[in-house]
Amino acid sequence: MTMERISAAETSLSGGDPATGEMVMRGHRLPDLIARPYEEVVAILWDAEIPARMSPDALAAARCDAFARLSPRFAAMPSDLTVIECQRFLLASLPGAAMTPTMLVAGAAVAAASAIRLVRGQAPVAPDRSLPHAADLLRMIHDAAVGEAETRALDRYLVAMVDHGVNASTFTARVVASTGGSLSAAALAALGALEGPLHGGAPGLVLDMLDAIGEADHAEGWVTAALDRGERLMGFGSRAYHIRDPRADIMKDSLLALQRSGASRVAEGRLAFAEAVERTVLSVMAARRPERTLHTNVEFYAALLLEALGVPRAGFTPLFAASRAAGWAAHVREQERTGRMLRPTSRYVGPLPAGRPKTGRGQE
Repeated sequence: MTMERISAAETSLSGGDPATGEMVMRGHRLPDLIARPYEEVVAILWDAEIPARMSPDALAAARCDAFARLSPRFAAMPSDLTVIECQRFLLASLPGAAMTPTMLVAGAAVAAASAIRLVRGQAPVAPDRSLPHAADLLRMIHDAAVGEAETRALDRYLVAMVDHGVNASTFTARVVASTGGSLSAAALAALGALEGPLHGGAPGLVLDMLDAIGEADHAEGWVTAALDRGERLMGFGSRAYHIRDPRADIMKDSLLALQRSGASRVAEGRLAFAEAVERTVLSVMAARRPERTLHTNVEFYAALLLEALGVPRAGFTPLFAASRAAGWAAHVREQERTGRMLRPTSRYVGPLPAGRPKTGRGQE
């Protein structure tokens, strides 16, 4: 499967330089933002697009409002939904008239935590408005208070994922917004774009790959066999960068800090094993396809970080959506401001009526 690099829109929100790996958000470099809490970074991202700027108090109040609105829906949720389907069900239950940008961010987080628990057969946990967003999100997942190290690790994840140019889900949101659709409709469409494995679903598959390899000594044989079968190696390669994804090392550093704090929920040798697999994949790919340089992307270490925070892999995509919801809201407003409907052209390459000569370039 291939994906064409087509410029879909101009944006002043965020972007990455494919050659240098530098990611910039509203004029700030990502390494300068990563030390700030999620709420503060969202306020920077929304500046000039969304007049009602983000604040910790406003977001905390919106989490409580979202939970109160969703509580009656918990018992009505079908029992056979996946976590991402459950999140979508809950988010769709919030009335469109109440869907402000702040409510979208709060609702996506509450829906993610509630969905993780509901699918496990556990009762959702109400928000605590006295807590920062990252701390409360983890508390709602685990029904237990979390420490500063865990809060900081999730904050760094949320900041790294909050926006990344016009990616697949963001473009989907912009298309809906360009037709005059509501913020709620745009966000639900964007959430649907995350369901497949090539965008939002990739991190969970990274852990599946590590589980299949099992031991570092098995990595070369497993990777070689997977490539012989034409399989994609999850956590490697990026359409956005020609070099290593700059967010990959941020995720790795966050994981190391979490391990040093003693708060990691995985075995001590997990990171060393993953590093060995990473080295093997890059070595095998360099030998087999020297003309195509492959680099580690953000999904590889993001998967390990979320695992260390105790998030079930079925909840990885919902948690990604909880972060990216702020980016979707900003892009919806930016698209609305253009006043233009996004309507890509296509090339008709099917059969022509009898007697009509082919032009050799298809029909637009």
